[in-house]
Amino acid sequence: MNAPRDYDMTRRSAQAEQTRSAILVALIELAAELPLAAVTLPRIAERAAVTVQTVLRNFGSRDGLFESAVEFGQSAVIAERTIDADDLDASLAALIDHYERTSAQTLLLLAQESWEPLAARITSNGKALHREWVEQLFARSLAATADPEEATDLLVVATDLYTYSLLRRDRGLSRDETLRRMRRLVSAVLDTL
Repeated sequence: MNAPRDYDMTRRSAQAEQTRSAILVALIELAAELPLAAVTLPRIAERAAVTVQTVLRNFGSRDGLFESAVEFGQSAVIAERTIDADDLDASLAALIDHYERTSAQTLLLLAQESWEPLAARITSNGKALHREWVEQLFARSLAATADPEEATDLLVVATDLYTYSLLRRDRGLSRDETLRRMRRLVSAVLDTL
């Protein structure tokens, strides 16, 4: 007799999770288009096809929503940025794919970091995540060098979003040519270690 009620609760739980995810995705999409100050609850609710009250019921406040979105976004970044020390090319390709998807939003956040505390926190976390990605991916090479800190700095620059942006956005190179040039930069750094 409990089976229909259990099913109903499971379905409701899944619907609630879908609603939460839709709201978080809506916020992240808007943050790719607008400064964070312009990402308002009514805009988020409209994009997610829910009411502002639904947003508040799920997250408590705008601050609560933004905190959840930071965690949600950070988890997505970590999942997208494959680390396979035995397959550098695949790892760099995953990084380029990540940049293809997120570069516009990240550059917009970077442009706001000097006056928007949340943007500064997000970009600071992103910079730390990128450095950790480099340290993990190149751990063997870094362990064998006399100055791992300097080598890490050089590899961070070679694989940085700004390097990607200079090649892909400013120079107008294709995704594959951008990947090849980034790979050559990495190889040049590794050859000096």
